[in-house]
Amino acid sequence: MQTIGCPYIGGLVLPHLSRSLLLARVGWQYRLSSAHPLNQRSLSSGNPGNNLKNCDRSNGGSPSSPGSSNSSTDSTTSSSPTSSSTPQSSIPSDWDENPDLNISTFSQLPSSTFGYNQHMIINSEFKEALRQILWQFRAPIRYAFAYGSGVFPQTASGSKSASTVHSHPSPAISTMQGGKGKMIDFIFGVSYTQHWHSLNLQQHRDHYSAIGSLGSSFVSRVQDNYGAGVYFNPYVTVNGTLIKYGVVNLDTLCRDLSEWDTLYLAGRLQKPVKILRDDPRVRLANQINLISAVRTALLLLPSKFTEQELYGTIAGLSYLGDPRMALPAENPNKVANIIQYQLPNFRRLYAPLIDNLPNVAFHDPRPKPSEWMDDPDTNATLTQDMDPKKRGNMVRRLPRSFRSKLYFRYQSKFQIPQLEFDKMLEESDDQDPTRVKKPQGSAFDQRVANDRLEDLRGEVRKAIKSTVQWPSVTQSLKSIVTTGIVKSIRYAREKMEKYREGQKKEKEDRSRSSGARSKST
Repeated sequence: MQTIGCPYIGGLVLPHLSRSLLLARVGWQYRLSSAHPLNQRSLSSGNPGNNLKNCDRSNGGSPSSPGSSNSSTDSTTSSSPTSSSTPQSSIPSDWDENPDLNISTFSQLPSSTFGYNQHMIINSEFKEALRQILWQFRAPIRYAFAYGSGVFPQTASGSKSASTVHSHPSPAISTMQGGKGKMIDFIFGVSYTQHWHSLNLQQHRDHYSAIGSLGSSFVSRVQDNYGAGVYFNPYVTVNGTLIKYGVVNLDTLCRDLSEWDTLYLAGRLQKPVKILRDDPRVRLANQINLISAVRTALLLLPSKFTEQELYGTIAGLSYLGDPRMALPAENPNKVANIIQYQLPNFRRLYAPLIDNLPNVAFHDPRPKPSEWMDDPDTNATLTQDMDPKKRGNMVRRLPRSFRSKLYFRYQSKFQIPQLEFDKMLEESDDQDPTRVKKPQGSAFDQRVANDRLEDLRGEVRKAIKSTVQWPSVTQSLKSIVTTGIVKSIRYAREKMEKYREGQKKEKEDRSRSSGARSKST
């Protein structure tokens, strides 16, 4: 058996490979790697070596070499991605008006620094340990990120020892998890679902439940046709580390990011994640997802608000219809914990987008970005323009699938006749390839945006709930089949434990708060 090790085909092992196919694979890899911006040295003007170093600091070097050992350049003391050293002004202000989601190379993105805000800075050894987990999969992984409390802390301390969860973790993982011993969650974006599962079943049959015995064709149909289009394998040990990984087709991922048809993965990527392998199409779609999250949150917020209110609103979007939040199956303080412990990362993710929007701005005078970006105690104030025309433009630029749901809700509320409503939808159609036009808010969009704030909040939340609820329910039911009964019970038990811990902390906080008030009186 011969191994071809490359970032884009995931070290795929191809037995009995003919000479011609081998040469074709090598040629394909050369074409992919040579097309990447890092190899073109076009990140910015200046020393190419510094460009490579800065890219690895801010995005983990993931686009070109997810398994390479250049992590020494990943420094927590580096400047923020939104600092003056990153030329945000080179990003066109109209990049999201008619984005081309069929791009295939990073050089086709709107600018050489486009999407750098998506790449969180983490400890270099920890990042390399996560990358090495990816290298244990021979099936080709085109896009990958690690997420959740196993990567980004959501509590101040933990009681479990890492050794009770991970069988033999790397020192970097043990150190970064601080004794909490949490399972690490991954999402793998793949080009061909059945092909990927066929290869993975050959290598990692033990990762699958009994459904794996039905073959890759059945597994891929279950993945693509039910729920949110993700197939999860939880509680598997790779490199001595307990992980859960979800497999999603890149087309499914990009559609959810750009249109919000389920908000299942789009919601996860609206919070800080560590991208380990990047893809230009996903980066563009995710930037659409992030700026859409900002616009949606602005519709729910008053004219003046704080950073924490903005990021808390964004982080809570995908939980509005999640059935786990209505059941004792999730920490009720989850959103508050995410914001409390990840505020600097939310800034890295959203501050560049806020700076690029014409109708919202930071109200407080800010110090240098390198000082302000990492300060967890700063809670800056922002203001937005409540002019109906500008807010109508935000409604018009919401993701297509989600916007349709909001439109239908307001059709009912405003009692618009069906023929008139159909004509309005046709005029606002983004899918007509013969028309390239700037998406401006119509009179209907402005009427929606000018609705009483409380009513608008209610309608937006109902549209989000209708987007999230059914895919989340069916995905949860699907997971019982794909995961197996034993692992499903274990997962439910751990979620209920998180719920009880959250309830306990909430009671303790209320008790301390009431005690402080009693002392003051």
